[in-house]
Amino acid sequence: MAVGSEDVAPAKLREKDADQLVEELRRAKEELFNLRFQSATGQLENHTRLRAVRRDIARIYTVMREQELGIISAPAAGGSEK
Repeated sequence: MAVGSEDVAPAKLREKDADQLVEELRRAKEELFNLRFQSATGQLENHTRLRAVRRDIARIYTVMREQELGIISAPAAGGSEK
């Protein structure tokens, strides 16, 4: 993917359960808030990061919705983690 975080790749997101996705979404929204704050105060240096974080949030919401609809199966909560 050209823009976005590497740890928010769709394949990696699909390996996470609902709780992990919610936590990832919380972190992304917090980062977006901080970036918007920096932009408003004129301190933002990398404007493309705003777009990347917004897209990351959209990816997370998409995977959450796919799991909700049963399009993809959510991983087992007690699954093997590394």
